Amino acid sequence: MTIRQMKYLACLTAAAVGGLVTTPPADAAERHVVHQGESIQKAVDAAKPGDTVFVEPGVYRESVLIKEPRVTLRGSGRRTVIGPPTARAENACGRDGNGICVIGGPKHRLRGVTIRSLTVSGFKKNGIWATGTSRLRVRSVRARNNGQWGIALEKSIRSAIQRNTARGNGDAGIFLANTVAEEGGALDTRGTEVTDNRVRENRIGITVRRVRKLRVDGNEITGNCGGVFVVGDESRPRAGDMSVSGNNVSDNNKHCPATKRLPFLQGIGIVLTGAEDTRVGGNMVNNNVGKSPLSGGIVLFPSFAKALNERNVISGNVALRNQPADLINRDHAGTGNRFVGNQCRTSEPAGLC
Repeated sequence: MTIRQMKYLACLTAAAVGGLVTTPPADAAERHVVHQGESIQKAVDAAKPGDTVFVEPGVYRESVLIKEPRVTLRGSGRRTVIGPPTARAENACGRDGNGICVIGGPKHRLRGVTIRSLTVSGFKKNGIWATGTSRLRVRSVRARNNGQWGIALEKSIRSAIQRNTARGNGDAGIFLANTVAEEGGALDTRGTEVTDNRVRENRIGITVRRVRKLRVDGNEITGNCGGVFVVGDESRPRAGDMSVSGNNVSDNNKHCPATKRLPFLQGIGIVLTGAEDTRVGGNMVNNNVGKSPLSGGIVLFPSFAKALNERNVISGNVALRNQPADLINRDHAGTGNRFVGNQCRTSEPAGLC
């Protein structure tokens, strides 16, 4: 036996005595690989907390339901495409018309799920639908041409929606709400982040409805009927206490017809309606042109539910070439709203620039 072999055996023996050489624990994280033609759902069903389901390039005709915490669903970028099933959907997510669903509950939130690096396209309802989650991560996803929302969350906290592309969806590209099916006070999202996304050619770029304490920062929001909607109502706690900053909200001049909830939309940059303590700062809001009641660059609009905009601060924005005006305050009953240090040329009423 050589000296080298003797040293190697001695190292193995020392490691074994020290407890360093062990078999992997039964619950160690695993990587489940899904090949073209295989079922993503079967791999997700087999995944345990901490596992990753890796989906190779290809088109997968199915809906995916995630109900296990700390599971990562990861594709190969734009080459991994999840589209509507050609036959009857096998799970509730697909039967509801959604692409990927992450389902928890308000009292037992599903924690730590990650969805990243894939495309979800062409679903009747939503590309990604999440409810009752905590620390959900959606990153580098392309949500396109879905009937309602591209990426949508309700009853969810501490979420991170980052570096996604939402394009051509029937309503909002990115949508956050306390609840969808009922009224109620604004949800404290506990620091949710909607950052560095590209949101184009949807009805509305980003809608945050009846939520509080989040960031909508650094997004590119162009070519929609409306850019950013911050929506509250008379319920308590009120919507707001959030940051809308560093976004490029320009050329949102697509025309969308009226609905039961809203008039027709066109030429809308950033709208606050029924919001409080919201900071709108450092945004580029340019070339939003239309004749909708909501049209304009940055608009404070009276809530349809008679809730007032209060104590919002609009500061340090560049708002140019918007029509009918760059800055608009139509909520004359709202109090404590301030327009400070913005670069603009026109306002309603005069004097806001």
